[in-house]
Amino acid sequence: MSDDHVTPYLARLPIGERIPFPADGIPFWEVFPFEGDLRIKVLDTPELPEPPRDGEDGAATCSQCARPDGDFVWTDEHWRLAMPAEAAALPAMVLLQPRGHHDLVDLPPERAAELGPMLQRVERAVTALGGIGRVHQNKWGDGAAHLHFWLIARPAGMMQLRGTCLPIWDDLLPKVPDDEWQDNRRRIAAAMAADGGTAHL
Repeated sequence: MSDDHVTPYLARLPIGERIPFPADGIPFWEVFPFEGDLRIKVLDTPELPEPPRDGEDGAATCSQCARPDGDFVWTDEHWRLAMPAEAAALPAMVLLQPRGHHDLVDLPPERAAELGPMLQRVERAVTALGGIGRVHQNKWGDGAAHLHFWLIARPAGMMQLRGTCLPIWDDLLPKVPDDEWQDNRRRIAAAMAADGGTAHL
């Protein structure tokens, strides 16, 4: 890493050093899924410039742009909604993305104006499954340049699954039975299509 890429923030990080847990850190939260002896990983040296994400060079190199509509549970003229065919542990994990190749920073004003209502619409479709306490909405974007929002259902009553650790719990809990998962996919697609667009299940 050359000196011209070292920001004041990066220069302050304890790269290569052991970091202690703060007394009020996440391992002491009631929603943290692990117990016992843990330690924080040592920070790796920053990679600057960062390696390109999937689709960083535009739609021609974007794996999401290349997916046909049949890979999605629902689509319309401007948006597509995916839900993995393989069951997760949580009742629903769906991925909302614009059809066009954009990230949030360059999302056209017309699509940006639709984003809030679209997130509401997807949340209503997921909540309509029943037994859903909350629908968490997450945008990370470190792996792909194509804008995508994860909407993840927390089962009602499972207060230990609240908050930022919900995706971790999905890795730890038993998977939803496949017939139930496929039914949830169909029901979400149908709920979305009831307000327009096409269900692909």
